[in-house]
Amino acid sequence: MTIKFTRRAALAGASALPLAAAARPALAAAHGGKAAAPIARSFKLGGFGITTLLDGSLPRDNPKGIFGGGASDEDFARVSAENFIPADMAQFFFTPTLVDTGAELVLFDTGLGQGGIVKALDAAGVSPDAIDVVVITHMHPDHIGGMMTDGAPTFSNARYVTGTTEYEFWSKAEAGNRVGDLVKSNVTPLAEKMTFVEPGGSVVSGVTAVDARGHTPGHMGYMLESDGQGLMLTADLANHYVWSFAHPEWEVMFDMDKAQATASRRDILGMLAADRVPMIGYHMPFPAIGYVETRGEGFRFVPVSYQLMG
Repeated sequence: MTIKFTRRAALAGASALPLAAAARPALAAAHGGKAAAPIARSFKLGGFGITTLLDGSLPRDNPKGIFGGGASDEDFARVSAENFIPADMAQFFFTPTLVDTGAELVLFDTGLGQGGIVKALDAAGVSPDAIDVVVITHMHPDHIGGMMTDGAPTFSNARYVTGTTEYEFWSKAEAGNRVGDLVKSNVTPLAEKMTFVEPGGSVVSGVTAVDARGHTPGHMGYMLESDGQGLMLTADLANHYVWSFAHPEWEVMFDMDKAQATASRRDILGMLAADRVPMIGYHMPFPAIGYVETRGEGFRFVPVSYQLMG
């Protein structure tokens, strides 16, 4: 079909333009741009129900100083540009994970302590007092901050699991150590409800601790397995989805043993890539779920689309 434009039609269209322009601001104002971003994402892994929970997100300046130790300014800028992100700003995400095994609700890490974890759980339809087990991957403040609310346990009915090495290290810190002081106020009061595990130990059936030390002395990830399907919670193994994957050797300011952290990154990311096992990273862009691809001498984080649904 051929559409013919006449002079009369053209004039009519032109006369309508001011009206269309006048309508635009009203439409834009009506939109408002206030749709809430999701803070919980659920999917199935075999017989497990998995929900990632966004505790919070914030921007930070000087990402090279945080994630680019040992990199040249030119290389850091180039890798950033290749991945369509700025080299002078990073967005941080904090993402605890809830695992419903069918028998127990197991929460991995508790967030910053600013109420975000409770809001995210509410979005997932879960009350804090319904949590059966709280697992702490390591004891940096953004992982243990939510263990207490106004001096009382946030998860009043839970038992707790963490690594022996991690707890022993921080509980012996001298007064005035920011992390050690928070461990004493948020973790030590719950020690009598706590079980300590070693790498290779089991939290519950289908959940196994994995040695990922370097970020902290006892930092651990956790492998989930259900009905032949696997997924790893990598915690803070890799703190940024571009820089720490593309160049595992670039030092991260927050890693306490930087050489060991690099070795752990290479070993575990290499395993995930070779076995095509999905992962949830605590600081990956929400919903924090993805796969690992080998790329050159490094890796690439591949966010999930519709692979994990339901």
